[in-house]
Amino acid sequence: MQLPAGDPPVQVGFTAASRHFPRAVDRNRVKRLGREAWRLQKQVLYDHLQQHSLQLAVFLIYTDKKIAPFSTLHHKISVILERLQKETSKPA
Repeated sequence: MQLPAGDPPVQVGFTAASRHFPRAVDRNRVKRLGREAWRLQKQVLYDHLQQHSLQLAVFLIYTDKKIAPFSTLHHKISVILERLQKETSKPA
């Protein structure tokens, strides 16, 4: 099955609980850092999914009670991307 032109292979969403971050500015910072870490590394997963004509919808929930440094988020997002790639490579 060929993907329709213009449809992205992955839709991604981010959230942070207001219970852990009562101030909106902190929730927004966590989500912004997560989106940036995703943006910098997503191409490998995009290429893999396009090769296999797959699409994904991913929603990431930040559950820590403090804002992690960008380097930590960057590493964790890379682990998530590797796992998604591995899971989508398995035969059905």
